[in-house]
Amino acid sequence: TGDARVGLIGFPSVGKSTLLTKMTGTHSEAAAYEFTTLTCIPGIIRYKGAKIQLLDLPGIIEGAKDGKGRGKRVIGTARTCSLILMVLDSSKPVTHKKLIEKELHGFGIRLNQAKPNVYFKRHDKGGIQLHVQLPSAPTHITPQLLKSILQEYKIHHAEITLRSDATIDELIDVIESTDKIGMLRVYIPCV
Repeated sequence: TGDARVGLIGFPSVGKSTLLTKMTGTHSEAAAYEFTTLTCIPGIIRYKGAKIQLLDLPGIIEGAKDGKGRGKRVIGTARTCSLILMVLDSSKPVTHKKLIEKELHGFGIRLNQAKPNVYFKRHDKGGIQLHVQLPSAPTHITPQLLKSILQEYKIHHAEITLRSDATIDELIDVIESTDKIGMLRVYIPCV
């Protein structure tokens, strides 16, 4: 435990274990073959009086969000982090970064995004009540589009307050998180 938790996330054999060992002095097995790290290895960095926990997470692979290669356990641990440090192999294509972002997104992790400032609450009666608290009309969501989205979720009575110009995807994230239809979204900075 510490004041903050940083998760090292990336594909197998990109240097996560070496980075943890060099930064914290904690030994994390590193070898020339993939999947050396099979469990989360924690280390502690002390910086200006703060204890920062650094987690060496096992490498993730494409399909991790669906459970491939212990993916759900790895990404589930990443969801608890204050910061995600994405470790990439510079000799690999930039598509590797996009694949990791896709896997994390599919598990409800929103990297470098602010939580949408949208209030949503389902009611038993009263129809759909849309309140807009913006200086001008929303550019992404119209009352007709909102009604259509809510019908997809079989929501006929709800109160929605837009305090930011939320996109359709952000609105869906709020609905699924609030109404426990899908997985709760977490908003984590990433470098």
